[in-house]
Parts: sequence; C-alpha cells; structure tokens
Amino acid sequence: MPRVKRGTKRTDRRRKILKRASGYFLTKSKLYQAAQEAVERGLKFAYSGRKNKKRQYRSLWIVRINAAAKANSISYSQLISGLKKAGVELDRKMLADLAVNDAPGFTALVGTAKAALEQHQTHEALKK
Repeated sequence: MPRVKRGTKRTDRRRKILKRASGYFLTKSKLYQAAQEAVERGLKFAYSGRKNKKRQYRSLWIVRINAAAKANSISYSQLISGLKKAGVELDRKMLADLAVNDAPGFTALVGTAKAALEQHQTHEALKK
C-alpha cells in the first residue's frame, strides 16, 4: 500500500480554519487547535443566533401592531382574532408595516376586524 503524505490537504484545511478565526483574541487566531475550537463555538452561536433573530423580529412586529391597535381602541388579541374570523390572511410582518407606514389602511383593517367580531358575537348569541 502506498504511503500517503497529507501536505497540501492538511495545510488547506488548517488555513481555512485559521482564516475564519482571524480577529479572534490571542492564540485563538494563531494556533490551529485553539482556533478550531473557537470557530466551532462561533458557528454554534451563529446557528442559534439566526433562530433568535426571527424570534426577535416577530416580537417587534407584535409590539408595533399592538401599539397601533391600542390607538384604534382594540387589543392586539382581539384584532388578530377578528382578522382571522374575517378571513384576512395578512401575516404579522405585513400588519406591522401597515401600522407604521399606512395608518388609514390599518384603521380600515381594524374596522373589518371589529365588524367580524360583532358578527361572530351575534351569531353565538343566536345559537344559545
């Protein structure tokens, strides 16, 4: 069996890790083993950070929708419930954009939600 010398493959792999670790503190950017541990740890945080980013944006949209809903004298939960009952399929990102940039359009949506809630309440009252 022929002898395998890993010169270029090993160098390339290590160079890739050390390039990713450039800017890290002290030996984490210079020595391969420390750099490898730091890069793996950083990649782990980057993965979870991408998930947290989505979570934070959704909570920001909810805060914006709630503020605009309160200005139109309806709670956030009632607004979302009314929109679902009215069959309006706008996601929270779009609702937040409307709340910030198009106040009259958001007010019209609030009116739609209130009407759907009232209709649902009268329908429930008739059932009893």
